Amino acid sequence: MDFTKILTTALPWIGAAATGNVPALIAMAAKEVGQALGVTVGATPEAIGNAVANATPEQLLALKEADQNFELQMKALGFANIKDLEAIAAADRDSARKLQMANPSIVPAALSIIVTVGFLGVLICMMKGWLTTDSSDALLLMLGSLGTAWTSVMAFWFGTTRQSENKTTMLAAAPSVK
Repeated sequence: MDFTKILTTALPWIGAAATGNVPALIAMAAKEVGQALGVTVGATPEAIGNAVANATPEQLLALKEADQNFELQMKALGFANIKDLEAIAAADRDSARKLQMANPSIVPAALSIIVTVGFLGVLICMMKGWLTTDSSDALLLMLGSLGTAWTSVMAFWFGTTRQSENKTTMLAAAPSVK
């Protein structure tokens, strides 16, 4: 399931915060979604997306209202639009890349390899049937965390995808909804 698409389509402000790789904004988005649904939601894009995907129609209305309230909070913090939230994550990745170019280190590459091997290893073990999720919520949590980390690794080394650039262009051209 594509949590990013669910979040950014259904709840643009919460989605932009939740998928931006900025822990404080992800936590704020999780809190808003949790309050709207009356549950505790984990501070990961997957947990937030899963909560939104499983919401009832009444909860979706509460989430829409939460997104509007979140927009007001973000504007009070100085974010004029969704692109400002997305720019934080992009600037963070860019500064990390510049640091790596200025002070080359083997650590980012080594960590990237470890995360990739771990993520793909768990997936392969699950596909082979060596690991099952029947009674292991911890395994699912680990897989979700590794998937999020792997996405961050790919974003660090390869930048944003063409699809993300297209989304940003479409958002910039779209009329604002109030």
